[in-house]
This record gives sequence, C-alpha cells and structure tokens, in this order.
Amino acid sequence: MDPDLPTVNVTLWRADAVVLFDWLTSTDLDTVPITHPAQKQALADLLGSLEAEADVDVTASTEEEIAAAQEEVARDMGW
Repeated sequence: MDPDLPTVNVTLWRADAVVLFDWLTSTDLDTVPITHPAQKQALADLLGSLEAEADVDVTASTEEEIAAAQEEVARDMGW
C-alpha cells in the first residue's frame, strides 16, 4: 500500500477478523460476485491488511479457533 495515500482505520472484533481472514483465504476472489473490479481489489487489500496486522495474529488461527470465532460471530448476528 502506498503510504502517501489517505487511509482509514477499521476496528474489528477479533472473531470477525478471524472469520474474514479464513473466508478470504479460502475463497476464489475470481468467483465472488462484483460489479466493479475495485471491489475485488478492496477484498485483496483487506486480506493483506489482516495478514499484516501484528497486534492480532489471525493468520495463525487453528481450525478450532476458526470454528469458535464462527460460533461467536453467528451468535452475535441478531437477525
């Protein structure tokens, strides 16, 4: 990412980050429905940000941690 570009910080619940990282790494972004190529790039950028996040290492999540995160997020859905 170009450090000269404006950025936005997004705070995620760790469980959300684990679920998103797992989904992004297991999904073929070429098959995700998009209406503009920038959407695919934004998902790839999100994956890169999650990989680079040193404070919350979601890349080392075990299958058990992923399953627990999925349960936590699903329980908090409210719809």
